[in-house]
Amino acid sequence: MSAAPAENWKRGACPTLAAPMATGDGLLARLRLPSGLITPDNLAYLADLARRHGNGLIEITARGNLQVRGLTEQSSPVFADAVESHIAIEDGLVVDTSPLVGDDPSERADPLPLVKAIREGSRPLWPLLAPKLSVVIDGNGQFPLSALKADIRLLALGADLWQIQIGNAAPREFLADEAIATTLDTLQRLAALGPQARATDLASAPAASSPRTTQQTRPIGRFQRRAGTSTGIALPFAASDAESLGELVRLSSRFGVKAIRLAPGHALLIDDAPSELVTAAKGLGFITHADDPRLRVSACAGSDGCRSGRIASRRVAAQLAARVDPGAHLHVSGCPKGCAHPAPAPLTLVGLDDGVGLVIDGRAGDTPQTRVGPDGIEAVLEHAHRQEGR
Repeated sequence: MSAAPAENWKRGACPTLAAPMATGDGLLARLRLPSGLITPDNLAYLADLARRHGNGLIEITARGNLQVRGLTEQSSPVFADAVESHIAIEDGLVVDTSPLVGDDPSERADPLPLVKAIREGSRPLWPLLAPKLSVVIDGNGQFPLSALKADIRLLALGADLWQIQIGNAAPREFLADEAIATTLDTLQRLAALGPQARATDLASAPAASSPRTTQQTRPIGRFQRRAGTSTGIALPFAASDAESLGELVRLSSRFGVKAIRLAPGHALLIDDAPSELVTAAKGLGFITHADDPRLRVSACAGSDGCRSGRIASRRVAAQLAARVDPGAHLHVSGCPKGCAHPAPAPLTLVGLDDGVGLVIDGRAGDTPQTRVGPDGIEAVLEHAHRQEGR
């Protein structure tokens, strides 16, 4: 298989292994793994490929997908062929589930039969659906998925009872078979509207209220499986260099780990990880505690890894993380595009051609309330704290 050239990239599409996206540091390929599962050996293989064919920067997205950065027009097809020769990659309709899907003793229902039926039933529609369209199937277990945006959201209420929300419409309850049929019918209607259609096009008004939970669980720490445990660690600012990730998964193999799960929230769940492995992960720079201040900051690659970056975002984020109060959130963006945190944030530092801007309660692309030179970032943060205290 050969990756599509960068000039074939279309606005509104999602980067894939076959069609990487042009970014400030080259081409970015996103890999979706079935159920997010991968063996340590295969993840080590991917880390080595990222080092040889990209810039060695690997990211786990907010939805739990893996991204490799810095590919080139020449290296991306070689990378894609090498990946597909060893690792199963999922394409087609995006169906997001918990990283412990089907193996979580607290799930109210097993989502896997619905995932299979909806993916198989919608397969003829895939070329007709919007690339960013997504279905979330939440078993209502240890990892609530309410933070993930969805065109169609299914939430387990009981062993055979599911709640469905389509776009902004009010949620409704269905038995499992009816939930599958309703989802497939909705996808058929969206396909008929064309490849730009989203579920909000089917709902004329937002729901007055929605009973679904807004609870979020940090994928950090130890979680129970039906037979065993999984220990979550996070990548600082969503990224790791290939060497550190490669060392982590090589150690995982030595400790007998059989599976690693990519998790929403820029995290990895390591099945049956001994405490020694978690200690080693911390030493390699990974986040192993839910109160780590780095979890309060979003940051892109910045000028260290992206030609669009005007500041070294992740280095700045590392310097400032300890000063971000618990419960607060800081977004450090190398440029006004705001890739690391598209939503508004309480505080955003954004790299500009003429310095650093501060945006309060907004996005990186919004007009900054104040600007300073690159050496005045500390002063910007102090200004932000004063603004918050008013």
